[in-house]
Amino acid sequence: MNYRKDTINLTEGSVEEKRAEIREYFLQTYELDEKIFDLLKDKEYLYKQPNRLRHPLIFYYGHTATFFMNKLNIANIIKKRVDKNLEAIFAIGVDEMSWDDLNSENYSWPTYEQTKAYRDEVKEIILDLIDNMQFSMPINWESPMWIILMGIEHENIHIETSSVLLRELNIKYLVEDELLLYCNEFSNKYPKNELVEVQEGEVILEKNHENPVYYGWDNEFSFHKSYIKAFKASKYLVSNGEFMEFVKEGGYTKLHYFSKDGLKWLDFSKAKHPTFWIKKDGRFYLREINRVVPLPLNYPVDINVYEAEAFCKYKSEKLGFEVRLPSEDEYYRLNDYVKAQESEANIGLKFFNQTPVDKYKMGEFYDVIGNVWQWSITPIYPFDGFKTHPAYDDFTTPTFDDRHALIKGGSFISLGNEILRSARYAFRKHFFQHAGFRYVQSNNDYRTKLNDNVYETDEQISQYCEFHYGAEYYGVKNFPKNSVELLKPYIKDLKKQKALDLGCSVGRSSFELAKHYDEVLGIDFSANFINVGVKLKKYDSLTYKVTTEGSLFDEKTISLKDFDLEETKDRVTFMQGDACNLKDLYSGYDLIFCSNLIDRLYYPQKFLDDIPKRVNKDGFLVLLSPYTWLEDYTPKANWLGGYLKDNKEVKTFDTLKTNLEKEFELLDILDVPFVIKETNRKFQHTISQMSIWKRK
Repeated sequence: MNYRKDTINLTEGSVEEKRAEIREYFLQTYELDEKIFDLLKDKEYLYKQPNRLRHPLIFYYGHTATFFMNKLNIANIIKKRVDKNLEAIFAIGVDEMSWDDLNSENYSWPTYEQTKAYRDEVKEIILDLIDNMQFSMPINWESPMWIILMGIEHENIHIETSSVLLRELNIKYLVEDELLLYCNEFSNKYPKNELVEVQEGEVILEKNHENPVYYGWDNEFSFHKSYIKAFKASKYLVSNGEFMEFVKEGGYTKLHYFSKDGLKWLDFSKAKHPTFWIKKDGRFYLREINRVVPLPLNYPVDINVYEAEAFCKYKSEKLGFEVRLPSEDEYYRLNDYVKAQESEANIGLKFFNQTPVDKYKMGEFYDVIGNVWQWSITPIYPFDGFKTHPAYDDFTTPTFDDRHALIKGGSFISLGNEILRSARYAFRKHFFQHAGFRYVQSNNDYRTKLNDNVYETDEQISQYCEFHYGAEYYGVKNFPKNSVELLKPYIKDLKKQKALDLGCSVGRSSFELAKHYDEVLGIDFSANFINVGVKLKKYDSLTYKVTTEGSLFDEKTISLKDFDLEETKDRVTFMQGDACNLKDLYSGYDLIFCSNLIDRLYYPQKFLDDIPKRVNKDGFLVLLSPYTWLEDYTPKANWLGGYLKDNKEVKTFDTLKTNLEKEFELLDILDVPFVIKETNRKFQHTISQMSIWKRK
């Protein structure tokens, strides 16, 4: 079967033509995702965990459908749930981030039948939206159809990552059927690699938010330019045969080849050869996705960054000069130099496996795109003008940490956005992703200015850092600290074991609550926000930029020690979550603290319906809000107050009383002012109402 490999052009055709094209694209992706899991002999094997650092396979089977529903709700395109429980279970937990909840005890996985029925229902919702949604051409990231494309391209990514997980699963659980066409051009000989010159030239990357030609992820947008001096790159991707030389000479036992982190991975994995090589009776075999074949020495090796870096050090010794992984910009220069995007390649499921490294020629090189992804030496970083999409603010920002390396060029299974020149994907350095490498001899500077404890990418994050951890202005006390201080008299004689800081933002109130509670869980919808708390726990200090005037800024450095909060950090945990659709496990709290949250929820009534059952008897629910209802956050139909109904004013606090007074006793109402600094000469002064409720 031939699959469409390219993504949708967003500028061409009529609205109705584009509907039909997106419909076909969605169906291909949705059905192909399910087809990948048909390689399992029995659907009971969906509950196997091929990699102990990732969820069981059932998570990935359900996750891609849940992604559509969650993003459509966030974007206020739909206002319903198919299954609240499944959409909490399947929401997050893919990249093993520090705030992922990978504890299997916290999950009660649904059956395959339940998950398939859920996927089918979501499918019909998406098809109905594609057929009837109002949108105009061209499509940009303000368009509601952008969210549909976001879901499709997200699913393309998971088709690939799920295939890797299946490849890591014991072969006995998989059928050997030829699901798609395999290439069988195996050889026990391999071409001798050589270094070929790439002429100097300019690299320009530019994608416009307002008028993109194709869908793109947040890290692809804005502008980047560099000039690359001439360098040499290996003619071929490193083959299994070339890498075998490293293995036979004991490369995995020569520790000086491995970086500090590489040594940790080596100790963890006990690797002696690439993960997908199988040694049996003195011979090597290759594990493909659902079959094992004699090791083709002419196919590209499939490894992680640590192994690729070690090989480069080994190769440097052999050659007598340094070779290394290419930088992202060097890859782009090579791609442009040979006009790789115009070339035939092993990409887009032409085959369901790798092909010989000398099969697809591109100029004087081979496989500049396709076959396997190519590891780079560059950690992912933001271009100037980077901003996140409001519906998916955590696609890239959690990876700005020097622990995620960029992969370039796509693999045999890459589809859609993944095959574009502009694509920028990054994976943890110990992950496997149908990824190999080529090496370069180069004098170009490959370093990027990325500091793990510096926030320099998001003005909103910096503003909230200043609000939580910055100076006090005009005699108004620090809001998070003052809010917790005002609460102290009410909780002093009560049980203080577990507290939930829901809508914790950048974490100051979570740390303040930990002065009084044994355990504090901070949950926020924004991964960007909770990452501040995570970094303050991990690092001695964190630096952020504060706008002073126009595009000028000051840098501020803070640490928990500055606020006498150092001793609280071990009692605080941060998780990403949706206050309108929390997992069931988040319950049994002596305090649920919600600061300036309810008027920023997309469906606050669902929050009010759900939250009482999560508070212990005699526990507290504390709500702070200035009741600043805005349609940017909450559809007007979902406001709890601030409007007229039947010629009567509906006020938010009255709605809160109506919802809570049956199960809670109202202890007090307080006004809590706060000041937000926007620039040196502009400040917001707001008064939040704090209502303190005790569970009956």
